[in-house]
Amino acid sequence: MISRVGVGMIGFGTVGTGVARILLDNAALIRRRVGVPIELVRIADLDVTRDRGITLPPGMLVNDAKQVLADPNVDIVVELIGGYDFAKRIILEAIAAGKAVVTANKALLALHGEEIFAAAARRGVDIGFEASVGGGIPVIHALKEGLAANAIQSIYGIINGTSNYILSRMTNEGKGFEETLGEAQRAGYAEADPTFDVAGTDSAHKLAILANLAFGTPINFKDLYTEGVTHITEHDITYAREFGYQIKLLGIAKLVEGEVEARVHPTMLPADSPLAKIEGVYNAIQLVGDAVGDVVLVGRGAGDLAAGSAVVSDIIAGARNLLKGGAGRVPPASFQPEARRPLRLRPMEEIRSLYYLRFMVTDRPGVLSQIAGELGRCGISISSMLQKGRREGQTVPIVIKTHMARERDVQAALREINRMAFMSEPATLIRVEGKDE
Repeated sequence: MISRVGVGMIGFGTVGTGVARILLDNAALIRRRVGVPIELVRIADLDVTRDRGITLPPGMLVNDAKQVLADPNVDIVVELIGGYDFAKRIILEAIAAGKAVVTANKALLALHGEEIFAAAARRGVDIGFEASVGGGIPVIHALKEGLAANAIQSIYGIINGTSNYILSRMTNEGKGFEETLGEAQRAGYAEADPTFDVAGTDSAHKLAILANLAFGTPINFKDLYTEGVTHITEHDITYAREFGYQIKLLGIAKLVEGEVEARVHPTMLPADSPLAKIEGVYNAIQLVGDAVGDVVLVGRGAGDLAAGSAVVSDIIAGARNLLKGGAGRVPPASFQPEARRPLRLRPMEEIRSLYYLRFMVTDRPGVLSQIAGELGRCGISISSMLQKGRREGQTVPIVIKTHMARERDVQAALREINRMAFMSEPATLIRVEGKDE
Protein backbone atom coordinates (compact mmCIF):
# COMPACT_ATOMS: atom_id res chain seq x y z
CA MET A 1 0.00 0.00 0.00
CA ILE A 2 1.27 3.50 -0.88
CA SER A 3 1.99 5.43 2.32
CA ARG A 4 3.12 8.71 0.70
CA VAL A 5 3.48 10.31 -2.72
CA GLY A 6 6.80 11.93 -3.56
CA VAL A 7 7.13 15.02 -5.75
CA GLY A 8 10.23 16.13 -7.61
CA MET A 9 10.27 19.62 -9.08
CA ILE A 10 12.51 20.95 -11.85
CA GLY A 11 12.57 24.73 -11.87
CA PHE A 12 12.41 26.84 -8.71
CA GLY A 13 11.45 30.27 -9.99
CA THR A 14 8.30 32.26 -9.27
CA VAL A 15 5.81 29.45 -9.90
CA GLY A 16 8.04 26.79 -8.36
CA THR A 17 8.33 28.86 -5.20
CA GLY A 18 4.55 29.13 -5.06
CA VAL A 19 4.18 25.37 -5.50
CA ALA A 20 6.65 24.63 -2.71
CA ARG A 21 4.98 27.14 -0.39
CA ILE A 22 1.53 25.60 -0.94
CA LEU A 23 2.77 22.02 -0.51
CA LEU A 24 4.52 22.95 2.73
CA ASP A 25 1.96 25.36 4.24
CA ASN A 26 -1.10 23.28 3.30
CA ALA A 27 0.44 19.85 3.91
CA ALA A 28 -2.11 18.84 6.55
CA LEU A 29 -5.07 19.97 4.43
CA ILE A 30 -3.71 18.16 1.36
CA ARG A 31 -3.18 14.97 3.36
CA ARG A 32 -6.84 15.10 4.48
CA ARG A 33 -7.94 15.44 0.85
CA VAL A 34 -5.64 12.73 -0.56
CA GLY A 35 -5.39 10.25 2.30
CA VAL A 36 -1.59 10.14 2.49
CA PRO A 37 1.09 12.84 2.66
CA ILE A 38 2.33 14.48 -0.52
CA GLU A 39 6.00 15.13 0.14
CA LEU A 40 8.36 17.42 -1.72
CA VAL A 41 11.37 15.14 -2.17
CA ARG A 42 13.75 16.90 -4.56
CA ILE A 43 14.01 20.26 -6.35
CA ALA A 44 16.42 21.02 -9.19
CA ASP A 45 17.39 24.53 -10.27
CA LEU A 46 20.52 26.12 -11.70
CA ASP A 47 20.47 28.66 -8.86
CA VAL A 48 20.77 26.87 -5.54
CA THR A 49 21.87 29.88 -3.47
CA ARG A 50 19.14 32.51 -3.94
CA ASP A 51 16.92 33.11 -0.93
CA ARG A 52 13.33 32.37 -1.95
CA GLY A 53 11.87 32.86 1.51
CA ILE A 54 11.33 29.13 2.02
CA THR A 55 13.32 26.88 4.34
CA LEU A 56 14.09 23.52 2.72
CA PRO A 57 15.77 20.48 4.29
CA PRO A 58 19.51 20.17 3.52
CA GLY A 59 20.19 18.40 0.23
CA MET A 60 16.69 18.84 -1.21
CA LEU A 61 17.72 21.62 -3.64
CA VAL A 62 20.20 20.44 -6.28
CA ASN A 63 21.43 21.84 -9.60
CA ASP A 64 21.02 18.69 -11.70
CA ALA A 65 17.61 17.71 -13.13
CA LYS A 66 18.80 14.12 -13.56
CA GLN A 67 18.82 13.72 -9.79
CA VAL A 68 15.09 14.39 -9.77
CA LEU A 69 14.34 11.99 -12.62
CA ALA A 70 16.50 9.22 -11.13
CA ASP A 71 15.23 9.51 -7.55
CA PRO A 72 13.17 6.37 -6.79
CA ASN A 73 11.19 8.32 -4.18
CA VAL A 74 9.82 10.71 -6.82
CA ASP A 75 6.42 9.58 -8.11
CA ILE A 76 5.38 12.84 -9.78
CA VAL A 77 7.73 15.10 -11.76
CA VAL A 78 6.83 18.79 -11.99
CA GLU A 79 8.44 20.68 -14.91
CA LEU A 80 8.57 24.45 -14.38
CA ILE A 81 11.60 25.57 -16.38
CA GLY A 82 9.76 26.65 -19.54
CA GLY A 83 11.23 26.62 -23.03
CA TYR A 84 11.20 23.81 -25.55
CA ASP A 85 14.04 21.34 -26.02
CA PHE A 86 15.26 20.66 -22.48
CA ALA A 87 11.77 20.78 -20.99
CA LYS A 88 10.46 18.38 -23.63
CA ARG A 89 13.31 15.98 -22.97
CA ILE A 90 12.64 16.05 -19.22
CA ILE A 91 8.95 15.39 -19.66
CA LEU A 92 9.44 12.52 -22.12
CA GLU A 93 12.09 10.92 -19.87
CA ALA A 94 9.78 11.15 -16.86
CA ILE A 95 6.92 9.59 -18.82
CA ALA A 96 9.17 6.80 -20.09
CA ALA A 97 10.14 6.09 -16.48
CA GLY A 98 6.46 5.69 -15.60
CA LYS A 99 6.23 8.83 -13.52
CA ALA A 100 3.25 11.18 -13.62
CA VAL A 101 4.07 14.65 -14.96
CA VAL A 102 2.78 18.12 -14.18
CA THR A 103 3.78 21.14 -16.26
CA ALA A 104 2.84 24.79 -16.69
CA ASN A 105 4.64 25.01 -20.05
CA LYS A 106 2.01 26.34 -22.47
CA ALA A 107 4.51 27.11 -25.24
CA LEU A 108 5.81 23.54 -25.23
CA LEU A 109 2.33 22.00 -25.24
CA ALA A 110 1.11 24.35 -27.98
CA LEU A 111 3.99 23.23 -30.21
CA HIS A 112 4.73 19.64 -29.14
CA GLY A 113 1.59 18.66 -27.24
CA GLU A 114 0.63 15.88 -29.64
CA GLU A 115 3.89 14.02 -29.13
CA ILE A 116 3.77 14.45 -25.35
CA PHE A 117 0.12 13.45 -25.05
CA ALA A 118 0.70 10.36 -27.19
CA ALA A 119 3.67 9.32 -25.04
CA ALA A 120 1.63 9.70 -21.84
CA ALA A 121 -1.29 7.74 -23.29
CA ARG A 122 0.99 4.88 -24.43
CA ARG A 123 2.67 4.66 -21.05
CA GLY A 124 -0.59 5.00 -19.14
CA VAL A 125 0.58 7.87 -16.93
CA ASP A 126 -1.05 11.15 -16.04
CA ILE A 127 0.07 14.51 -17.41
CA GLY A 128 -1.45 17.57 -15.77
CA PHE A 129 -1.19 21.06 -17.25
CA GLU A 130 -3.85 23.12 -15.50
CA ALA A 131 -1.44 26.00 -14.94
CA SER A 132 -0.70 26.31 -18.67
CA VAL A 133 -3.85 28.38 -19.28
CA GLY A 134 -5.46 30.95 -17.02
CA GLY A 135 -3.19 30.68 -13.98
CA GLY A 136 -5.40 29.59 -11.10
CA ILE A 137 -8.57 29.26 -13.20
CA PRO A 138 -9.54 25.54 -13.44
CA VAL A 139 -10.39 25.70 -17.15
CA ILE A 140 -8.44 22.58 -18.18
CA HIS A 141 -10.35 20.49 -15.65
CA ALA A 142 -13.60 22.08 -16.81
CA LEU A 143 -12.97 21.02 -20.42
CA LYS A 144 -11.64 17.54 -19.64
CA GLU A 145 -14.15 16.56 -16.97
CA GLY A 146 -16.62 19.18 -15.76
CA LEU A 147 -18.07 19.84 -19.22
CA ALA A 148 -17.36 16.43 -20.74
CA ALA A 149 -21.05 15.89 -21.47
CA ASN A 150 -21.13 18.93 -23.77
CA ALA A 151 -20.27 19.55 -27.37
CA ILE A 152 -18.29 22.76 -26.92
CA GLN A 153 -19.50 25.30 -29.44
CA SER A 154 -17.19 28.23 -28.74
CA ILE A 155 -14.46 29.62 -26.51
CA TYR A 156 -13.80 33.30 -25.84
CA GLY A 157 -10.82 34.04 -23.66
CA ILE A 158 -9.03 36.98 -22.10
CA ILE A 159 -5.97 34.84 -21.45
CA ASN A 160 -3.12 37.33 -21.22
CA GLY A 161 -3.09 39.53 -18.13
CA THR A 162 -0.47 41.96 -19.45
CA SER A 163 -2.50 42.94 -22.50
CA ASN A 164 -5.69 43.16 -20.47
CA TYR A 165 -3.98 45.41 -17.93
CA ILE A 166 -2.75 47.72 -20.70
CA LEU A 167 -6.13 47.91 -22.45
CA SER A 168 -7.91 48.46 -19.12
CA ARG A 169 -5.64 51.38 -18.24
CA MET A 170 -5.98 52.86 -21.71
CA THR A 171 -9.77 52.60 -21.41
CA ASN A 172 -10.06 54.02 -17.91
CA GLU A 173 -7.41 56.74 -18.13
CA GLY A 174 -7.38 57.71 -21.80
CA LYS A 175 -3.64 57.12 -22.20
CA GLY A 176 -1.75 55.85 -25.25
CA PHE A 177 -0.30 52.37 -25.69
CA GLU A 178 3.39 53.21 -25.22
CA GLU A 179 2.79 55.22 -22.04
CA THR A 180 0.61 52.51 -20.55
CA LEU A 181 3.08 49.76 -21.48
CA GLY A 182 5.83 51.65 -19.65
CA GLU A 183 3.64 51.88 -16.56
CA ALA A 184 2.91 48.15 -16.77
CA GLN A 185 6.62 47.37 -16.92
CA ARG A 186 7.39 49.57 -13.94
CA ALA A 187 4.57 47.91 -11.98
CA GLY A 188 5.91 44.44 -12.81
CA TYR A 189 2.90 43.47 -14.95
CA ALA A 190 4.89 43.44 -18.20
CA GLU A 191 8.29 41.94 -19.00
CA ALA A 192 11.24 44.04 -20.09
CA ASP A 193 10.62 42.47 -23.52
CA PRO A 194 6.80 42.28 -23.65
CA THR A 195 6.59 40.99 -27.23
CA PHE A 196 5.06 37.58 -26.43
CA ASP A 197 2.29 39.26 -24.48
CA VAL A 198 1.41 42.33 -26.56
CA ALA A 199 1.87 40.58 -29.93
CA GLY A 200 -0.65 37.89 -28.99
CA THR A 201 1.78 34.93 -29.02
CA ASP A 202 1.15 33.97 -25.40
CA SER A 203 -2.61 34.02 -26.01
CA ALA A 204 -2.16 31.88 -29.14
CA HIS A 205 -0.25 29.25 -27.15
CA LYS A 206 -3.10 29.03 -24.66
CA LEU A 207 -5.87 29.09 -27.26
CA ALA A 208 -4.24 26.18 -29.12
CA ILE A 209 -4.39 24.10 -25.94
CA LEU A 210 -8.02 25.01 -25.21
CA ALA A 211 -9.20 24.34 -28.77
CA ASN A 212 -7.39 20.99 -28.80
CA LEU A 213 -9.23 19.87 -25.67
CA ALA A 214 -12.59 21.37 -26.65
CA PHE A 215 -12.88 20.01 -30.17
CA GLY A 216 -10.86 16.79 -30.04
CA THR A 217 -8.56 17.76 -32.87
CA PRO A 218 -4.83 18.53 -33.16
CA ILE A 219 -4.19 22.29 -33.13
CA ASN A 220 -0.75 23.83 -33.63
CA PHE A 221 -0.49 27.44 -32.51
CA LYS A 222 1.65 28.26 -35.56
CA ASP A 223 -1.47 27.78 -37.68
CA LEU A 224 -3.51 30.32 -35.70
CA TYR A 225 -4.12 33.84 -36.94
CA THR A 226 -2.43 36.01 -34.31
CA GLU A 227 -2.59 39.79 -33.96
CA GLY A 228 -1.58 41.87 -30.95
CA VAL A 229 -2.60 45.15 -29.38
CA THR A 230 0.28 47.43 -30.34
CA HIS A 231 -1.75 49.29 -32.98
CA ILE A 232 -4.70 50.09 -30.70
CA THR A 233 -4.98 53.80 -29.94
CA GLU A 234 -6.84 55.79 -27.32
CA HIS A 235 -8.98 57.10 -30.19
CA ASP A 236 -10.15 53.57 -31.07
CA ILE A 237 -11.06 52.98 -27.43
CA THR A 238 -13.07 56.22 -27.38
CA TYR A 239 -14.92 55.37 -30.60
CA ALA A 240 -15.59 51.85 -29.35
CA ARG A 241 -17.24 53.30 -26.27
CA GLU A 242 -19.45 55.52 -28.44
CA PHE A 243 -20.62 52.43 -30.33
CA GLY A 244 -21.28 50.68 -26.97
CA TYR A 245 -18.20 48.40 -26.98
CA GLN A 246 -14.99 47.68 -25.08
CA ILE A 247 -11.77 46.49 -26.71
CA LYS A 248 -10.18 43.28 -25.39
CA LEU A 249 -7.44 41.00 -26.70
CA LEU A 250 -9.38 37.77 -27.21
CA GLY A 251 -8.56 34.22 -28.07
CA ILE A 252 -11.57 32.96 -30.02
CA ALA A 253 -12.26 29.38 -31.05
CA LYS A 254 -15.50 28.18 -32.63
CA LEU A 255 -16.81 25.02 -34.21
CA VAL A 256 -18.53 26.19 -37.40
CA GLU A 257 -20.04 23.75 -39.91
CA GLY A 258 -17.64 21.00 -38.87
CA GLU A 259 -14.60 23.27 -39.11
CA VAL A 260 -12.60 25.07 -36.44
CA GLU A 261 -12.13 28.81 -36.29
CA ALA A 262 -9.24 29.74 -33.99
CA ARG A 263 -7.78 33.23 -33.85
CA VAL A 264 -6.25 35.80 -31.51
CA HIS A 265 -6.80 39.51 -32.08
CA PRO A 266 -8.16 42.69 -30.48
CA THR A 267 -11.93 42.45 -30.41
CA MET A 268 -14.76 44.85 -29.64
CA LEU A 269 -17.25 43.33 -27.21
CA PRO A 270 -20.61 44.76 -26.12
CA ALA A 271 -19.91 46.79 -22.98
CA ASP A 272 -22.51 44.83 -20.99
CA SER A 273 -21.03 41.41 -21.83
CA PRO A 274 -19.27 39.44 -19.04
CA LEU A 275 -15.80 39.54 -20.61
CA ALA A 276 -15.95 43.28 -21.34
CA LYS A 277 -16.05 43.92 -17.60
CA ILE A 278 -12.84 42.03 -16.80
CA GLU A 279 -10.23 44.55 -15.63
CA GLY A 280 -6.50 44.61 -14.95
CA VAL A 281 -4.43 41.45 -14.87
CA TYR A 282 -7.42 39.16 -14.44
CA ASN A 283 -8.16 36.44 -16.99
CA ALA A 284 -11.60 35.23 -18.02
CA ILE A 285 -12.73 32.37 -20.24
CA GLN A 286 -16.25 31.95 -21.58
CA LEU A 287 -17.12 28.42 -22.68
CA VAL A 288 -20.35 27.70 -24.53
CA GLY A 289 -21.63 24.12 -24.42
CA ASP A 290 -24.65 22.72 -26.20
CA ALA A 291 -26.19 21.47 -22.95
CA VAL A 292 -24.93 23.85 -20.28
CA GLY A 293 -24.93 27.09 -22.28
CA ASP A 294 -22.55 29.84 -21.15
CA VAL A 295 -19.96 29.17 -18.44
CA VAL A 296 -17.63 32.02 -17.46
CA LEU A 297 -14.50 31.37 -15.40
CA VAL A 298 -12.65 34.37 -13.92
CA GLY A 299 -9.48 34.63 -11.86
CA ARG A 300 -5.87 35.69 -11.62
CA GLY A 301 -3.99 34.59 -14.71
CA ALA A 302 -0.50 34.67 -13.25
CA GLY A 303 1.47 34.93 -10.02
CA ASP A 304 3.27 32.49 -7.78
CA LEU A 305 0.31 31.34 -5.72
CA ALA A 306 -2.34 31.47 -8.46
CA ALA A 307 -0.27 29.34 -10.84
CA GLY A 308 1.03 27.31 -7.90
CA SER A 309 -2.55 26.50 -6.94
CA ALA A 310 -3.16 25.03 -10.40
CA VAL A 311 0.05 23.00 -10.32
CA VAL A 312 -0.73 21.56 -6.89
CA SER A 313 -4.27 20.67 -8.01
CA ASP A 314 -2.68 18.53 -10.74
CA ILE A 315 -0.31 16.98 -8.21
CA ILE A 316 -3.26 16.08 -5.99
CA ALA A 317 -5.15 14.57 -8.94
CA GLY A 318 -2.10 12.53 -9.91
CA ALA A 319 -1.60 11.37 -6.32
CA ARG A 320 -5.23 10.26 -6.01
CA ASN A 321 -4.95 8.25 -9.22
CA LEU A 322 -1.72 6.61 -8.08
CA LEU A 323 -3.37 5.57 -4.81
CA LYS A 324 -6.38 4.05 -6.58
CA GLY A 325 -4.48 2.58 -9.54
CA GLY A 326 -6.34 4.91 -11.86
CA ALA A 327 -3.43 6.58 -13.66
CA GLY A 328 -4.38 7.46 -17.21
CA ARG A 329 -8.09 7.42 -16.35
CA VAL A 330 -8.65 10.78 -18.10
CA PRO A 331 -7.11 10.96 -21.61
CA PRO A 332 -4.37 13.61 -21.76
CA ALA A 333 -6.13 15.49 -24.58
CA SER A 334 -9.64 14.95 -23.17
CA PHE A 335 -10.83 12.62 -25.97
CA GLN A 336 -9.77 8.99 -26.28
CA PRO A 337 -6.73 8.97 -28.62
CA GLU A 338 -8.42 6.84 -31.27
CA ALA A 339 -11.52 9.08 -31.18
CA ARG A 340 -9.71 12.34 -31.93
CA ARG A 341 -9.96 13.44 -35.54
CA PRO A 342 -8.37 16.16 -37.65
CA LEU A 343 -10.75 19.01 -38.45
CA ARG A 344 -10.08 21.69 -41.03
CA LEU A 345 -8.82 24.92 -39.52
CA ARG A 346 -10.79 27.56 -41.37
CA PRO A 347 -8.45 30.11 -43.00
CA MET A 348 -8.76 33.64 -41.67
CA GLU A 349 -9.92 35.03 -45.00
CA GLU A 350 -13.02 32.79 -44.82
CA ILE A 351 -14.31 33.91 -41.43
CA ARG A 352 -17.32 36.19 -41.14
CA SER A 353 -17.50 38.98 -38.59
CA LEU A 354 -18.68 42.48 -37.84
CA TYR A 355 -15.95 45.10 -38.34
CA TYR A 356 -14.90 48.46 -36.96
CA LEU A 357 -12.97 50.48 -39.54
CA ARG A 358 -11.18 53.79 -38.90
CA PHE A 359 -9.98 55.89 -41.82
CA MET A 360 -7.74 58.93 -41.30
CA VAL A 361 -8.48 61.08 -44.34
CA THR A 362 -7.95 64.53 -45.77
CA ASP A 363 -11.25 66.33 -45.24
CA ARG A 364 -12.59 67.23 -48.66
CA PRO A 365 -15.82 66.66 -50.60
CA GLY A 366 -16.48 63.17 -51.92
CA VAL A 367 -14.21 61.22 -49.54
CA LEU A 368 -17.00 59.46 -47.69
CA SER A 369 -18.77 58.49 -50.90
CA GLN A 370 -15.57 56.96 -52.30
CA ILE A 371 -15.03 54.90 -49.14
CA ALA A 372 -18.65 53.77 -49.03
CA GLY A 373 -18.56 52.99 -52.73
CA GLU A 374 -15.53 50.71 -52.42
CA LEU A 375 -17.03 48.94 -49.42
CA GLY A 376 -20.25 48.44 -51.35
CA ARG A 377 -18.37 47.16 -54.39
CA CYS A 378 -16.86 44.46 -52.17
CA GLY A 379 -20.25 43.51 -50.73
CA ILE A 380 -19.78 45.21 -47.35
CA SER A 381 -22.77 46.97 -45.84
CA ILE A 382 -22.38 49.88 -43.40
CA SER A 383 -24.22 49.56 -40.08
CA SER A 384 -23.28 52.90 -38.50
CA MET A 385 -20.80 55.71 -38.92
CA LEU A 386 -19.10 58.49 -36.96
CA GLN A 387 -17.51 61.55 -38.55
CA LYS A 388 -16.33 64.31 -36.24
CA GLY A 389 -14.29 67.48 -36.36
CA ARG A 390 -14.86 68.71 -39.90
CA ARG A 391 -11.73 70.65 -40.87
CA GLU A 392 -11.53 71.08 -44.60
CA GLY A 393 -8.10 70.27 -45.94
CA GLN A 394 -6.91 68.72 -42.67
CA THR A 395 -6.78 65.10 -41.47
CA VAL A 396 -9.94 63.83 -39.78
CA PRO A 397 -11.25 60.39 -38.81
CA ILE A 398 -14.12 58.56 -40.45
CA VAL A 399 -15.24 55.62 -38.33
CA ILE A 400 -17.50 52.90 -39.73
CA LYS A 401 -19.08 49.79 -38.23
CA THR A 402 -20.15 47.17 -40.76
CA HIS A 403 -22.81 44.52 -40.90
CA MET A 404 -21.63 40.91 -41.08
CA ALA A 405 -18.96 40.57 -43.76
CA ARG A 406 -16.31 38.14 -44.95
CA GLU A 407 -12.69 38.83 -44.02
CA ARG A 408 -11.46 38.37 -47.58
CA ASP A 409 -13.87 41.03 -48.85
CA VAL A 410 -13.01 43.51 -46.10
CA GLN A 411 -9.28 43.13 -46.70
CA ALA A 412 -9.79 43.59 -50.46
CA ALA A 413 -11.73 46.79 -49.87
CA LEU A 414 -9.10 48.16 -47.49
CA ARG A 415 -6.30 47.47 -49.96
CA GLU A 416 -8.08 49.65 -52.52
CA ILE A 417 -9.06 52.37 -50.07
CA ASN A 418 -5.52 52.58 -48.66
CA ARG A 419 -4.29 53.45 -52.17
CA MET A 420 -6.58 56.47 -52.43
CA ALA A 421 -4.87 59.86 -52.30
CA PHE A 422 -6.93 61.19 -49.39
CA MET A 423 -5.73 58.46 -46.97
CA SER A 424 -3.10 59.81 -44.55
CA GLU A 425 -2.30 56.40 -43.03
CA PRO A 426 -3.46 52.78 -43.48
CA ALA A 427 -6.95 52.07 -42.21
CA THR A 428 -7.40 50.49 -38.79
CA LEU A 429 -9.49 47.31 -38.57
CA ILE A 430 -10.86 45.78 -35.35
CA ARG A 431 -13.20 42.80 -35.45
CA VAL A 432 -16.44 42.99 -33.47
CA GLU A 433 -18.22 40.19 -31.60
CA GLY A 434 -21.93 40.64 -31.03
CA LYS A 435 -25.26 40.57 -32.81
CA ASP A 436 -25.65 42.12 -36.23
CA GLU A 437 -28.02 45.07 -36.08
